Amino acid sequence: MLRTWSLYQKLGAVFAALLLACCGASFWLQMRSSVAQQDEVTQRLSLGLASHIAGTSELMQGGSLNAPAVKDLFGKLMAVNPSMEVYLLSPEGRILAHDAPAGHLKADRVDLAPVHRLLAGDPLPVLGDDPRNPARRKVFSAAPLQIAGQPAGYVYVVLFGEERERLDADSSSRRVLNSALWSMGLVALLALAAGLAAFRLITRPLKVLTGAVREVRTRGLANLQQAAPLLAQVKGGGGEIDELQQAFLEMTQRLAEQWRQLTAQEQQRRELFANVSHDLRTPLTSLHGYLETLLVKADGLSEADRRRYLLIALDQSSKVGRLAQELFDLARLEYGVVEPEMETFAMPDLLQDVFQKFELASQGRHQRLVADIPASVPAITADVGLMERVLTNLLDNAIRHTPEGGEVKVRMCAQSQRVRVDVSDTGPGIPPALAERLFVRPMFSTAGGRAGGLGLVIVRRILQLHGSDIVLARSDSQGSVFSFELPAAPG
Repeated sequence: MLRTWSLYQKLGAVFAALLLACCGASFWLQMRSSVAQQDEVTQRLSLGLASHIAGTSELMQGGSLNAPAVKDLFGKLMAVNPSMEVYLLSPEGRILAHDAPAGHLKADRVDLAPVHRLLAGDPLPVLGDDPRNPARRKVFSAAPLQIAGQPAGYVYVVLFGEERERLDADSSSRRVLNSALWSMGLVALLALAAGLAAFRLITRPLKVLTGAVREVRTRGLANLQQAAPLLAQVKGGGGEIDELQQAFLEMTQRLAEQWRQLTAQEQQRRELFANVSHDLRTPLTSLHGYLETLLVKADGLSEADRRRYLLIALDQSSKVGRLAQELFDLARLEYGVVEPEMETFAMPDLLQDVFQKFELASQGRHQRLVADIPASVPAITADVGLMERVLTNLLDNAIRHTPEGGEVKVRMCAQSQRVRVDVSDTGPGIPPALAERLFVRPMFSTAGGRAGGLGLVIVRRILQLHGSDIVLARSDSQGSVFSFELPAAPG
């Protein structure tokens, strides 16, 4: 199984490779520059050497070259300075005279182009041919040679001959090269150590952050606190790593919060099914009982009892139908099927229509329906049908939980480009233990108090579609007040 390298190891390997490449390139450039500088200095110092040799009188005899004198002079010069090699060239570059040992001369002519560039004053160093080593080009000195005023060729002096190469190979130049290599290696080693130490400082917070991520992956978001001590070690370092740690912490906290919300929603859904099952079971049981009584005792019941049983069964059937419709409406709101159709209208006019639907019910319970609406209430922009459902659910809830002789009031007022609506009653109020989750899920009715049903949950979903929400503004033994706000229409 292949071993996976850590980020620190990868950075170290890449840095080491780059460092070696840079050191090699630096060493090569340094050596090249050193050789070029040495060649330039040597050529500049020996620039007039060939001219001096060309002006020696012993080279001429009777208007022509003195071959024995030339060979003797070349031999003496090379004996005095073994690094030099002197050649006499024809005007075409062919070697006419030299003092090379037998078998050492590998070429019989010299390229004159570098000679012409040197004589023309080109920048130094100018490299030319080495007749004893054609594979290499070396610095040289050159001067034209004239006999009786006519061009007779060139004096060509190779300044670093084969004897110099042999001495360089066996002398201290190798020690200098070794010293340079050791120095370069020491610098590279120190730089590598410094780089690895820096990478360690950089990657340590990442390693700690990786451990925290692994802790979250192993234990889950529910145990995020287990990773908190590890994340605390990273925090405060500054820079991108600290930002990454903070972003990861915020992300995990957001995910944990979303997970808690999903868990709570799932719990609410289960409670919804339980409550709906309870609310459905009661009227269905009653409906079934009365219908069964009518079927079994039909002949023994009076007309009045039979009518009373039928009315009770009809009432229970209406409750089942209403609950089924509320479940259907809530499902459509939950899954985004309902899209509000916005239009501008007057909320007081809509309230008047809703009041008319509850007149008989309120009169039967001797309740008063009161509208407290000033003339300055502006129009709103909303879905008329959905707003009618909101008012209907709130008034139905208030009337059912308000005792006989009580009062249900709807108050409207304008507040900062918004219209506030308060629906109050004089019922027994809502217990504090149930108030927190009143608009989240339906709850059972309780002795000595009241609780919300699907109607309040639907009201909240509708208002949320309009960018608003409903709150329980007040609830005590004197009654309850439900409030919400809607934006006023522009203009």
